[in-house]
Amino acid sequence: MISDKINENSPWQDLTEGNKLFEAATSREFKTGEWRTQRPVHDAEKCRDCFLCVPVCPDMSILVTKEEKIEFDMDHCKGCGICAKVCPFNAISMEV
Repeated sequence: MISDKINENSPWQDLTEGNKLFEAATSREFKTGEWRTQRPVHDAEKCRDCFLCVPVCPDMSILVTKEEKIEFDMDHCKGCGICAKVCPFNAISMEV
C-alpha cells in the first residue's frame, strides 16, 4: 500500500511524480492546514446555524456535528476566508 510509505513527513525524493495517482482517497492523510496564514474563528453567539459556510469551503473543512453546530477541521483548513465572506451574520472572522 503506497499510503503506508508516503506521508507528510516523507522527503521529496520519495514522492511520486506529479499527475500520477497510485491510490485513491489519500488526501485526508495529509494535514495541509499548516499552510494557512489566517484561521477562521467562529462566534457561536452570532451564528444562526444557516450552514451557508459549509458548501462553499473548498477543502470541506467545515463539519456539521450531531448537535447541528459547525466545527472547523483545522488539520485541512487553508484559511482562504470564503466562509467568513459568505456568512450573513458575521459569525466567522479570520484571525492571524
